[in-house]
Amino acid sequence: MRKLFKFKYPKIVLLVIAIILSYFIFKNNYVTDFVLGLGELRYLGLFIAGMLFAFGFSAPFAVGFFVTYNPINLWFAAVVAGMGVMFANLVIFNIIKISFEDEFKKLEKTKTARLLNKFIGKEFGAHVRRHLMYVFAGIIIASPLPDEFGIIMLASLTKIKQLTLAILTFILGTLGIAFLLSL
Repeated sequence: MRKLFKFKYPKIVLLVIAIILSYFIFKNNYVTDFVLGLGELRYLGLFIAGMLFAFGFSAPFAVGFFVTYNPINLWFAAVVAGMGVMFANLVIFNIIKISFEDEFKKLEKTKTARLLNKFIGKEFGAHVRRHLMYVFAGIIIASPLPDEFGIIMLASLTKIKQLTLAILTFILGTLGIAFLLSL
């Protein structure tokens, strides 16, 4: 069977569609009234929106929720949502560590990976390279960009512990969400 539509970058197209769709959904007064009228469920809504913030295709919907939501206490709301980000990122991390570990080991042995590692090691040194990796992954995790990229970097290229990852993603997610809640 022939494909009806052929896109060179189908995932990027889906992400753009998700962004446009979330814009129109959260521009709807019924949705805005629903988000603002959550009442006792507002903290559960913040936690779930925080979890959605961590995943690439659902991040636009979480951003719409945060921009629409008008918290009484911005920092408390950001902390609750930050816990959702942390939970989702720990799930992503464990799935990546378990299911991709064999491929990461194979990838490290390739000629390209060894040359790249050697070049970066010469230019920056191992200590600086590791810190740059954390900074770059942190920027990705704090932003509405898909956290999967930052988590993959940390899971594959560093020896980060789960507790460190939990603290890092909680702080970065909380700061990113606090910014969105303040808009």
